[in-house]
Amino acid sequence: MRGPLAPAEVPISRTRAERFDELVRDEAHRLEQRWSRQLAGVEFAVEEVPAIEPNSLDADTVPLSRLIPAADGRPPRIVVYRRPVEARGGDDERDRARLVRDVVVEEVADLLGLSPESIDPTYDSPDD
Repeated sequence: MRGPLAPAEVPISRTRAERFDELVRDEAHRLEQRWSRQLAGVEFAVEEVPAIEPNSLDADTVPLSRLIPAADGRPPRIVVYRRPVEARGGDDERDRARLVRDVVVEEVADLLGLSPESIDPTYDSPDD
């Protein structure tokens, strides 16, 4: 687990995982600009894969993300699972970026009790 995302740094060469972290960080930042009061204190994180019991889910039900509600003094946390998103998003970086956008928007909508379309009008649209 890499945990909460740190501020962006610009290395000479980035790994695939670092590029994914950047996609999630950029999407979180974009939504925080519009929903700053509601998202104050919310943590965004990337993990490689979800912790699931073997044989408990089939390939079509592997979660892409998870909302962990606030508890015991900890803020709410939105976790995006890199490998399932990359597997579903394919090799095209634009498709992967759209999927990350939609996944993060869905979790923020769930957190705020709103529809994804009200969180982001570009939700589920093929065009950026």
